[in-house]
Amino acid sequence: MAFDPFAILGLPRRFDLDAAAVQRAYLARAAMAHPDLATAGLDEVAEGSAGVADAAALNRAKAVLDDPEQRADALLTLLGGPTREADRSLPDGFLAQIMDIRERLDEAVASRDGAAAAELEAWAGRRRAAHVRAAAEMFAALPERTAPDALRAIRRELNAWRYIERMLEQVRDADRM
Repeated sequence: MAFDPFAILGLPRRFDLDAAAVQRAYLARAAMAHPDLATAGLDEVAEGSAGVADAAALNRAKAVLDDPEQRADALLTLLGGPTREADRSLPDGFLAQIMDIRERLDEAVASRDGAAAAELEAWAGRRRAAHVRAAAEMFAALPERTAPDALRAIRRELNAWRYIERMLEQVRDADRM
């Protein structure tokens, strides 16, 4: 059985979850799982007990649903779409574009050109926002068309999004140098 962060927090399987709703659901479930509120064995909650396991699952579920990329990946998998490992496809032309951008980033980092790195970071931020919007639209359209092709199209979008996330991580790491 696949890890289902939506079920763990009692939330609907949707991409467009409100951060406040995730937080409220987490807090409500965490309060119910708290050892002091359990009905049995209050004084004997040990590492590895159901309460500790529940807390770990709750924390993991919240972390997944708080992060839009992880939430999209989990939702796609739960809907029966291909995993990142099973389908590494990308939109046409994306790889050539990202290779060019990465080369420019490497040059900016090597020459310590902060302005060029900041420009590339801004570009990646805009691309991330575009991927978030595209994923939201694609998930919203699924009730109308749940064909495997639609799920594969979402996977391609998420794979491209992951490249952008990696680039943003690389820019941030370069800023720390």
